[in-house]
Amino acid sequence: MTGSLIAALSLGLLGSFHCVGMCGPIALALPVHQLSPFKKITAMFSYNFGRAVTYSVIGLLFGAIGKGFSIFSLQQILSVVLGSIILLSVLLPSHIIKQFSFTNKFYLVFNYVKSKIGRLIQNKSAGSLFLIGLLNGLLPCGMVYIALAGAMATGNELKGALFMAVFGLGTFPLMLSLTWFSDLISIKFRTYIRTAVPYLISVMAILMILRGMNLGIPYVSPKLETMKKAESGMVEQKLKCCHK
Repeated sequence: MTGSLIAALSLGLLGSFHCVGMCGPIALALPVHQLSPFKKITAMFSYNFGRAVTYSVIGLLFGAIGKGFSIFSLQQILSVVLGSIILLSVLLPSHIIKQFSFTNKFYLVFNYVKSKIGRLIQNKSAGSLFLIGLLNGLLPCGMVYIALAGAMATGNELKGALFMAVFGLGTFPLMLSLTWFSDLISIKFRTYIRTAVPYLISVMAILMILRGMNLGIPYVSPKLETMKKAESGMVEQKLKCCHK
């Protein structure tokens, strides 16, 4: 699980440069510029915490879906399939990917969310920032979809929620600094980071594929039987401790 959390954190850190392009206008439009420095940073934390909460709830749901596959001994297949889809999303040209986009079917929902965010921003209330963050977490984002694939691959609702929470935490530094130091982040540096993102996504996809191939490589692709024995041993040990 530690490896998954590192992947989630790395995906959040590097993927946040993609978030700047998608969610940057919303972050810059937040009614925080007139606040004192302390209230401003508190308000920004509130907004970003709202995003992380939404990510965690969705991660819980996708982790539960992954658990369903695990119950039917299909988790390995799920891991390989998801990893392959993510890898293809990096390798295939963007015009082909857009043909398979499912977000167009939900444009009415997304437009409603955007209009709700717009009304909350116009209220210019610091208390509304958490709600803006909650709603912002529902907007379509390619990086979030990739992170959700990782959450589903965990095969556990709590692990899925934790995966997405750590992913959201990884986006905090840049999203928080966007309001304060937007002029200091050069376009050249942003370009370097955006160039690195596909490589990180590819590594994550390959690890998911290897994990599902049951190759017997410790931490990378452990044997399913070994994992089950370890889990059953932990359960037996806990039961012994309880009886004592």
